[in-house]
Amino acid sequence: MTGTAGQDRAERRSSLSVPDRLLSVATRLFAERGFERTSVQELVDAAGVTKGAMYHYFSSKDDLLYAIYQRVLAMQTRRLNEFAQAGGPVEERLRAAAADVVHTTVDNLDDTVIFFRSLHMLSPDRQSAVRKERRRYHECFRAMIEEGARAGVFRSDVPADIVVTQYFGAVHHLGMWYRPEGQLGGAEIGAYYADLLLASLRP
Repeated sequence: MTGTAGQDRAERRSSLSVPDRLLSVATRLFAERGFERTSVQELVDAAGVTKGAMYHYFSSKDDLLYAIYQRVLAMQTRRLNEFAQAGGPVEERLRAAAADVVHTTVDNLDDTVIFFRSLHMLSPDRQSAVRKERRRYHECFRAMIEEGARAGVFRSDVPADIVVTQYFGAVHHLGMWYRPEGQLGGAEIGAYYADLLLASLRP
């Protein structure tokens, strides 16, 4: 890391609150090194805080990991609800939601990598809570597909659950191949994904 890059990162970090600084460095370190190989001391050193400050907000590394999951999922859920409840044709709302989940996943790719690499490290209760929250998200997405099928604008011969499973399977694999230095950004990939989804749903 160059001195300039390190200085820029330090300046951005210093402008954040202590919890946000810890979440920021935890996301980066967990994605780079893995949850198990990142120590509490490395976290607090990178965040520029003391262990006491960390434990004031988070009782353990597990708390940080859980907070990382919830942060992006809560944002994506809020945005999906806005698309689902907006006026206008259902195909436009679904396309916007489909493109958005790809765009926000790419923008928060470290969180996606951490999710699939480290979910099993959470306690069973927290694993269950995360899965329930993701299921609610998928159910809201599925409801738009079902709405379109009832209206006759989407095909009804394929179960909506299959459509949702296929689409989010592709979204969840973004972390396996997407590279920030590539030619396409999150918005462009989201548009392609959404267009493919809508094309597959037309009667």
